[in-house]
This record gives sequence, C-alpha cells and structure tokens, in this order.
Amino acid sequence: MRTHEWVLWVAVAAAFVHALEEHMLDWLRWAREALGFELTWADFYVVNAGVVVLAAAGAMIGWRSPELSLAVPALFAVNAIFFHVLPTIVQRRFSPGVFTAVVVYLPVAAWAYWAADRDGVLDLRAVLVSAAGGVLLMAFPVALIKLRRAPWVRGG
Repeated sequence: MRTHEWVLWVAVAAAFVHALEEHMLDWLRWAREALGFELTWADFYVVNAGVVVLAAAGAMIGWRSPELSLAVPALFAVNAIFFHVLPTIVQRRFSPGVFTAVVVYLPVAAWAYWAADRDGVLDLRAVLVSAAGGVLLMAFPVALIKLRRAPWVRGG
C-alpha cells in the first residue's frame, strides 16, 4: 500500500505559500532590480497560478508517473537554489521568497523524493526525467521573459 503519495498535495500548498511570500514582500521589484527581469504583476500571477495548477496535476497523477509528479518538487529545488538562495548570497541582498524557499520548498522537494523512494516508485529514470522537467518548467517563463525583449517578437 502506498502511504506517502499525499506529500504531493503538500506541494500544492507549498507553491501557494511561496507565491504569497513573494507577493507580500514585492518579489517583482526585486526581480527587476536584482535579475533585470521586465515583469508585470500579471506575469507573476500567471506563472504562479501555473505552478499551483501543475502541482495539483502532479498530485492527481501521483505515483502512477513519478517522472511527472516529481517535476514540480524538482522545480521547487531549482527555484529555491538558483532564484533565491544563490542570489541572496552572491548579491548580499535579501530575495523575497528566500524564507519559504529554504523552509518550505527545499524540505517539501526532499520529502517528495523521499516519499517516492519509500513507496518504491523512485528509480534513476524518475529522478532524471523529473529533474529535467523541473529545470524546463523553471526555464520556460524565464525564456519567455527574455524573448519578450527580442525585436522580432516586439515587431520592431
């Protein structure tokens, strides 16, 4: 009997809590100044709503496809490390979202992989595919932000 699959529903709550911290502490202003991202609040809402929806989809899929269901926890790790912890350390400047990145995202990501292993559904393929999925999920909105600056996208 699989007893740890419910941790994927914790990931849904984690995505919401992390977005809440970012919103309340004005991550958008920080991202403009620290990362050079040209973002709007609409961008923020769409991306974070997408993460919550993807986390819910992963929870509904569960261990039937750990490669897919663990992609959001992998995204959590990528987001936490590369968009919160490292920028905070390198720039010596607080990144809104770093608290939930460290206290929520990283533990939930580790917990999800532990749960999959404990329930016997984690193998090398699941680790590699979900990690690649997490990287791609994080890279997609970043690429769109960068593409928005391209003259052929702007029509000029």
